[in-house]
Amino acid sequence: MLARFLEFYGFGLLSFKLKIKKSENLKIMRIGIDIRNVGKQRTGDEAVFFNLVKNLAGIDDKNEYLLFTDIIDTTVLQYIVEKLGIKNKSNFKIISLKSPNKFCWNLCVLPSYLRKNPVDVYHTQYIIPFFVCKKTKIVTHIHDVSFLAYPEFIKKSDLFFLKLLIPRSLKRADKIIAVSKFTKDEIIKYYKTDPEKIEVVYNSVSEDFSKSDYSGNELFEIKKKYNLPEKFVLYIGTMQPRKNIPFLIDGFAKTKEKISNIKLVLAGNKKAHNFDNKIDEKIKKLNLASDVIFSGFVDEKDKAALFQLAEVFVYPSLYEGFGIPILEAMSQKIPVLASNISVHRETGGEVALYFDIDKIDDFSEKLYNLSTDKILRDKLIGSSFERINIFSWKKSAENILIIYQKING
Repeated sequence: MLARFLEFYGFGLLSFKLKIKKSENLKIMRIGIDIRNVGKQRTGDEAVFFNLVKNLAGIDDKNEYLLFTDIIDTTVLQYIVEKLGIKNKSNFKIISLKSPNKFCWNLCVLPSYLRKNPVDVYHTQYIIPFFVCKKTKIVTHIHDVSFLAYPEFIKKSDLFFLKLLIPRSLKRADKIIAVSKFTKDEIIKYYKTDPEKIEVVYNSVSEDFSKSDYSGNELFEIKKKYNLPEKFVLYIGTMQPRKNIPFLIDGFAKTKEKISNIKLVLAGNKKAHNFDNKIDEKIKKLNLASDVIFSGFVDEKDKAALFQLAEVFVYPSLYEGFGIPILEAMSQKIPVLASNISVHRETGGEVALYFDIDKIDDFSEKLYNLSTDKILRDKLIGSSFERINIFSWKKSAENILIIYQKING
């Protein structure tokens, strides 16, 4: 812990300042960043690029940033500008490029723009654009490779394109960003990528989220808005098969036998891509229609309130690249029960409780304990502040900037 503390708060900051000082004589870079997911009510990948860009805007007044999106709605674009805090930043500019679909955007729309308006560095996620000038340095962000670990959970058409295009992207990229050490190891495992080509840049919780404060009346209105019960266990995120929600429902049903007045809230867009149909089947089979509540998509400004109102946050995933919701729950002083997979331990450390993904009884017992044992709850909540402060979007943005400078040097 001391070594990590020094890395993040002492020597890490000193190292960043020294590297920036050394780079003061470097030429001004023109940096392109793909922000297409920002403003589209996505979950983790939207949060990552939103927070990285917002924090880059806070630390870099020197380099020029072109933020590429396919959104053309001027109201949404203005909202994005305000939320990113770039309204008065002359070195940040949003470039809106209309396209009929994602494939065309990468194949011709963006490359056509870049040929006429080249950038020094282009930062995207997963699949890089086609026919980009070799002088342009490419950074690609990999959140996870769940499609390789659990291919049975992915649509065959999606899997085909991922398997076809991602190896090409990783080969062309000058630098690959992994959001955890676990994800870095997975990239090496599945793609045999040179470890030196991969940098780990952790995700975090935004400062605004951590400091979210609501009045009693605001919490009441949010409860009404999302149809929240008085006492509930919370899951928030996508509802894809790898999220393991049918298992969660099974375990919740067992816990409910002991705590009759508790309900389960599944917060997220039920109509989103790759929804796990076994969720509805499980609810019907266990006769839990009145006990499992779908809140729908949760506005970012309301999300922290859901954590504050919950008794326990559960994160039962079979596979993740990081685990931002774990840190979000900790920031709101809510105990966390997560599946015992290595990346969750990398994120939550000893400040969460972990269950065996093959044992319903283990999950149910731990959910019951977290719901009823005040000493256990207070112990985990009391240690959460130290844990979440290991991670920082500002620190991550500093690391990203250093990566841009190194590959463009």
